[in-house]
Amino acid sequence: MSRGASAFCCFLLFFSSLFFVDNVHGNPNYREALAKSLLFFQGQRSGRLPKSQQVPWRSDSGLSDGRAAGVDLTGGYYDAGDNVKFNFPMAFTTTMLSWSTLEYGKKMGPQLQDARAAIRWATDYLLKCATATPGKLYVGVGDPNVDHKCWERPEDMDTVRSVYSVSASNPGSDVAGETAAALAAASMVFRKVDPKYSGLLLRTAKKVMQFAMQYRGAYSDALGSAVCPFYCSYSGYKDELMWGAAWLLRATNDVSYFNFLKSLGDDGGTDLFSWDNKFAGAHVLLARRALLNKDKNFEQYRQEAEDFMCRILPNSPFTTTQYTQGGLMYKLPESNLQYVTSITYLLTTYAKYMKATKQYFNCGNMVVDYILGENPIKMSYMVGFGPDFPRRIHHRGSSLPSLASHPQSIGCDGGFDPFYHSSNPNPNILVGAIVGGPNQNDGYPDDRSDYSHSEPATYINAAFVGAVAYFAG
Repeated sequence: MSRGASAFCCFLLFFSSLFFVDNVHGNPNYREALAKSLLFFQGQRSGRLPKSQQVPWRSDSGLSDGRAAGVDLTGGYYDAGDNVKFNFPMAFTTTMLSWSTLEYGKKMGPQLQDARAAIRWATDYLLKCATATPGKLYVGVGDPNVDHKCWERPEDMDTVRSVYSVSASNPGSDVAGETAAALAAASMVFRKVDPKYSGLLLRTAKKVMQFAMQYRGAYSDALGSAVCPFYCSYSGYKDELMWGAAWLLRATNDVSYFNFLKSLGDDGGTDLFSWDNKFAGAHVLLARRALLNKDKNFEQYRQEAEDFMCRILPNSPFTTTQYTQGGLMYKLPESNLQYVTSITYLLTTYAKYMKATKQYFNCGNMVVDYILGENPIKMSYMVGFGPDFPRRIHHRGSSLPSLASHPQSIGCDGGFDPFYHSSNPNPNILVGAIVGGPNQNDGYPDDRSDYSHSEPATYINAAFVGAVAYFAG
């Protein structure tokens, strides 16, 4: 069977599987889930918090970030339950929040303002990282090896706030390509509401992308144990070069980015999409031009996007994806829901593009419903959503008493006893946080020390925002 024919057959199965699953489950309040999934980002903020801050148990933190390098790198997000700012996943989070807002902003209603605020909290920081020192891109703050030995509130941080960067002599095409993607995608979000800010984002995105293309190398090689094994660039940097160029092409329509994409050549297939591996996302983004603009130059990417779908859907003969008995996509044991939310976003968005070209089908809400509580143990994996949700998440700020209730400082080791090792629920509810999720048997122990299942992360939520906005609208 030819590649094209196999994709067509797979897509017939795609349609049938999506129609089949759509009516299986209940009907959670998607509007509430959308609002809470965005509120989560306020709990992850670093820097000086604004008066509009709605997560009351968080306070200012990381106010000296960047000082070690003589620059201001305050702001941005802590990636998960720790107190480190890793720009690689933070930039991916920003790109996905921006893509979600571009595709589904009209369905977000009053949450559109919250989505823009969540994006801007990240882009204000990423702009500093890209412009503070000519020839350098700052890519993180905080020594992860020291930080991960501590259990303390971000407000009490007394660990070294090391500053990490890439440059021409120590390149990082992956983190630079992702940063360029984030700034370019965000520039479109703000194009009408704040043209001046949008212009700054786009100009900076172009410079960072030029740096990524000109000085090739993986940031893991430059930074070693400062980023590995935490956010090592396992898939290399070609996917970020493709992803960054795809976003700059969408933001500028500059043919030079298309020519660059062609020069990258074929990348082979994948059945993942995550902060590390962007190929599938780039294919779907570029396939948009084949579907919506009828541009034959992008047929290759449409084919690759459809091959990806064939590897995901359960009743495709080409599937390489496991599902739990409860119906959840199961990719990897650590923080599986990050792959579930990211891949669901691609399924939903590709379905939207096909619907726009009268190739109508409904992308089915089974996975979203599973995360929100329609699963074998009836637990919502979004904190604060529904009657039963994770109470002991692996998150320093959530598990330690707030400054208001415990004004005394809690040092590096001070949080382990009696807080980390306690079986009590966390005192602060990090509303909207989506945790790593259940194991392959649909079980969830709700154990703070079991970080691969109980730790939330910005990039899990960022992809979920778009998928849940689709259903909320």
